[in-house]
Amino acid sequence: MNSVYAQRRAALAQHLGPGAIAIIPTAPERQRNRDSDFLYRHDSYFYYLTGFTEPQAWLVLTGDGHSTLFCQPKDVEREIWDGFRLGPQAAIAALGVDSAWSLGELDTRLPRLLENHASVWYPFATHSGLAARVESWLAPVRARVRLGALCPTQQNDLCVPLDEMRLIKDAQEQDTMRRAAQISAGAHIRAMQRCAAMLRAGQEVHEYHLDAELLHEFRQHGSQYPAYGSIVAAGANACVLHYRADAAPIRSGELVLIDAGCELDGYASDITRTFPANGQFTGPQRALYELVLASHGAAVAATRPGNRFNDPHNAAVAVLAQGLLDLGLLDKNKHGSAQEVIASRAYFQFYMHRTGHWLGMDVHDCGSYVEPSEVGQISQRTDPLSGDTLVDRPSRILRAGMVLTIEPGLYVRPAPGVPEQFHHIGIRIEDDAILTTTGCELISAGVPVAPDEIEALMRG
Repeated sequence: MNSVYAQRRAALAQHLGPGAIAIIPTAPERQRNRDSDFLYRHDSYFYYLTGFTEPQAWLVLTGDGHSTLFCQPKDVEREIWDGFRLGPQAAIAALGVDSAWSLGELDTRLPRLLENHASVWYPFATHSGLAARVESWLAPVRARVRLGALCPTQQNDLCVPLDEMRLIKDAQEQDTMRRAAQISAGAHIRAMQRCAAMLRAGQEVHEYHLDAELLHEFRQHGSQYPAYGSIVAAGANACVLHYRADAAPIRSGELVLIDAGCELDGYASDITRTFPANGQFTGPQRALYELVLASHGAAVAATRPGNRFNDPHNAAVAVLAQGLLDLGLLDKNKHGSAQEVIASRAYFQFYMHRTGHWLGMDVHDCGSYVEPSEVGQISQRTDPLSGDTLVDRPSRILRAGMVLTIEPGLYVRPAPGVPEQFHHIGIRIEDDAILTTTGCELISAGVPVAPDEIEALMRG
């Protein structure tokens, strides 16, 4: 296991080159209320390079590949209260770093480590106060210039090379993400079946009941925590994109939208399913659902190496635009053809988000959405809705090993001209996809999406 992190550190050091030094902190602990912290979660960049999950730790890496860890010292009394600490002495063998020191020595040792390097790298705009702290370590280095010391003259954003490294997932990362998606798929199935069973039994069902089912399944199979705050949205709540599981009742005849995924060993999953609370779609619900499902299929077909990141979105929008006209949510006499709906962005009333994002250690994972070799190719257009001038650059070329979500949806709020039968219906279908050499693998396919399969599942 250590070899994976050592290989990543070596690859990053090679990118940094001679004369460079990088500083990477883990995430801070955050107070929730008096005498109680939020459940701790490490920084993704730091974990990617170390596999170390304790708080209050720093990694320093030089361009020649030398790695230094600063961590909490062994402390028997504090370990009684807060749990085991690895400590600097054991860290060298356990983590494969070259040297390790107590956190208390960070401020005295960092200036000497920075000395005689030409450039210093650290993640920009990710840790509050980090830039100022780097400056405080550089000050004593500058004071030694008269003694022949060299002070770094360049500061660079470490996110840039690390984002590129993290964008392509290796086999081990892909396997972990498959397991996370499998656990999350089981959680969605559990929530669907519980919802229908409770309603059949005449019991009251609230959103928090289904949230509890998700959490149970996550932890039952070894997930450390949810990858993000689970969305369990009943009825009209499904039209709120970032709604959170709350106390609203779930009624027979409504749809329920669940957007939830677990985190497993530092890697996220992200699945959305929409289903009838009682296990039976109504006619209007099924019509809209089948439209979203068709757009989802078009996006999946466009998710293949050599295509662009925007291609799945464009494929989904083309299907949605035509379907909105066919179902009467958009007036053909007013909006014209599907191409005109796309050009005017009239579909935006019902579909206002993108069709996917990178997925990995973070649920909205790092990585540029612009093709690096084409970043200078700029085109401008006028947004037909806002009138703003938008700057476009060529979107990322998809490559094997990238992982992204595919998540088209429709959200119908009451508005003039919108058929009443579709009011308050929110639908999203989201899967996690690993790019392969020939297409993509839907690693979240363990939970059904076809309406007949969903109804059959909920009867079980």
